[in-house]
Amino acid sequence: MTGTDFAEWLRGRSDELLRALVAARPELVTPVPAHIDGLAARASSPSAIGRALDRLDRFTLAVLETLALRPGPADRETLLSLLRRAVPADHDDETLGSALDAALGVLTTRALVYGAADALLPAPGVAEALEPPASLGPPAVEVFRHHPPERLDVLLRDIDPAYEDGRADGERPARERLAALLADPATVARLVGEVSPQAQTALNELVWGPASGRLPNARREVDAANAQSPIEQLLARGLLGATGEETVALPREVALVLRDGRVHRDLSPGPPALEGSVRDQDLADRTAAGQAFTFVRMVEELCEVWSVDPPGVLRTGGLAIRDLRRTAQLLDLPEWAAGLVVEVAHAAGLVAAGEGEWLPTGGYDGWRIKATEDRWAVLADAWAAMERAPGLIGERDDRDRPMNALHPDLRRPGAAQTRARTLAVLEAAPPGLAPTPESVLARLAWEQPRRRPALRDRLVRFALREAEHIGVTGLGVPSSHGRAVARGDGTTAGLLGPLLPEAVDHVLLQADLTAVAPGPLTTDLGRRLALMADVESKGGATVYRFSEQSVRRALDAGHSADDLLTVLERHSATPVPQPLRYLVTDVARRHGRIRVGTASAYIRCDDPALLDEVLADKRAHLLRLRRLAPTVLASKTSRAALVDSLRAMGYAPVAESLEGDVVVARADARRTEGQPAARVTANTAPDPEVVAAAVRAMRAGDSRRRPVEAPEGQVPRSPATATISALQDAIRQGTRVWIGYLDSQGHATSRILEPARMEGGYLTAYDETRATVHRFALHRITGIAEIGR
Repeated sequence: MTGTDFAEWLRGRSDELLRALVAARPELVTPVPAHIDGLAARASSPSAIGRALDRLDRFTLAVLETLALRPGPADRETLLSLLRRAVPADHDDETLGSALDAALGVLTTRALVYGAADALLPAPGVAEALEPPASLGPPAVEVFRHHPPERLDVLLRDIDPAYEDGRADGERPARERLAALLADPATVARLVGEVSPQAQTALNELVWGPASGRLPNARREVDAANAQSPIEQLLARGLLGATGEETVALPREVALVLRDGRVHRDLSPGPPALEGSVRDQDLADRTAAGQAFTFVRMVEELCEVWSVDPPGVLRTGGLAIRDLRRTAQLLDLPEWAAGLVVEVAHAAGLVAAGEGEWLPTGGYDGWRIKATEDRWAVLADAWAAMERAPGLIGERDDRDRPMNALHPDLRRPGAAQTRARTLAVLEAAPPGLAPTPESVLARLAWEQPRRRPALRDRLVRFALREAEHIGVTGLGVPSSHGRAVARGDGTTAGLLGPLLPEAVDHVLLQADLTAVAPGPLTTDLGRRLALMADVESKGGATVYRFSEQSVRRALDAGHSADDLLTVLERHSATPVPQPLRYLVTDVARRHGRIRVGTASAYIRCDDPALLDEVLADKRAHLLRLRRLAPTVLASKTSRAALVDSLRAMGYAPVAESLEGDVVVARADARRTEGQPAARVTANTAPDPEVVAAAVRAMRAGDSRRRPVEAPEGQVPRSPATATISALQDAIRQGTRVWIGYLDSQGHATSRILEPARMEGGYLTAYDETRATVHRFALHRITGIAEIGR
């Protein structure tokens, strides 16, 4: 059968089966082929076949390889008998038969196998894309293609004593005869019996792949009588062939004979079972919920810290190593975990680069007022979707440069798909099972055997470690809310909410200037307390410590002493201790006595004695202060630098505007713009309406190879509401319509369309006058009229 036969087979498929093909291989309709012959050509292209093969599991791929190695068409029973030899005895024929039927269903649906049920063939181009199939070497005619005729004659005489010199018949018959001899089990058994045990051992190592090896002087010609080394014995009998100056290969025919009729060594019709420890599912859910709660607080704390003291953006992009280390210390996390927090916050659109600094975005303000479970759902979805690999932070690239957090080089095209596949495996685990990384890797290797194992295995291990830290798993067991992340069904927050600890709105103030939070604080109280105190220790109860610097920080943010004391009295389960009250009032009394404005900068104070003290301070020499009046000092230093210098000297100045008003610098006011990442899944299926439109377009193009001419006459015109209603009816009924359309230059044109869907102010339809699928702006459609199908 030929490519034409394949196109005819596709043409004979029902519309439902063609839609299934397009849904499984969406790259075939990007763009939409003009007709079925175009679809057949694209489905046979090496790139399209390669992508389709990458989606096959190990058993389905083995079925296709077995079929491709057959010299002609095969039926189901033939394939079943061939596969039976490679499947362990504990799998009965019924199980194997069901798995084979399912595999053939997948292969025919995806147009990788075609033909009648009793004469199945691989689609055009599949056999070439599979090379080498089942870890086999090249056929004998390829192995010995570059051997001179004289050498082929020597080989044939050594293998078959009845052979007569075939050079007169040309080179090709000799190679074909050699291939036929090597495909004969009796001949191969005899030749193997003639070589030494060492040669047999070397041959057995190549049987199941890899089927080639390196050998110095591989092309040295030697006959069977003079062969000494094991490899020379195999070369002299054609059991190995030299394919280069230093390479040898095992001919495919010899390998198939030595495999005793098996194409694959061992084959399982189903995926390997997940293995691991069994734990209590409820305990795992609660543990994962605690980790999820902590991760949300870590992201919130990161954004709050960067609001006040944002790190810089490196010239090449990313976050400096020293800034990551400082962030890890502030969050009390290992560097890899701090890098994960940073990357997920960025992926969720909560952090972005703005004017040379990493700052929280405007989206952070909306995110932080949500319930904790909703905030975690945003972070978990962003983590599952991001095309970046945080686990690579700290490693070095190909040019021996460190890969920093938030650096563009951390992007890996397969990261999101690998993470999604890993989550899918975890979601399929039995309740309470904590799968080992090895069993997860084995399952993924079975599901996608053609993927590059080195990078995939690293990304999977990263995903498992990150899932535990984020709270998708607890004690290694997939949690109920973690399974919802894998499913992407929107139930994540509802499952997580009941497991989270209730937030408390009070603290215990103590006389040693500390406050103890007996549980997770509400968002508002947590932010207020973090502004006026520093975290001293974390754990079951968080301890905050008040100091002169922390209270001044709150005063700088625009709060008065009365504001701070009112907050503490309202949210304290104990009376405000006298030492704390004294601390707040004393810092507030001294706060703002000195005012700094713009001269370049000036210092203003109602107490001339205090300015005398500033002038006498040796540390003020670099400020180049000059007295303008008893209560005013001027400086060439900027206002911001002057404020910072005075604070370093132990004073408590505040900045003021040109009008003399206090400039309040709120700790959380700095923001930049950012956009959260879109949700990505392992297998993004195309829209069913677009699939249906693509199939209709190919059918229409098949029936008429030339574009349809629009009817002559006046361009249709109708009211906008009637046009929209008629288009909706055409979409539901699958009918064709005639429309008037204004192009980008404002010229009125006529189009014959098969509408597929309408959304966002656009109509997606197959344009029969252009023989392509196109999007039409609804406001440019001047009118509509019905025509026959």
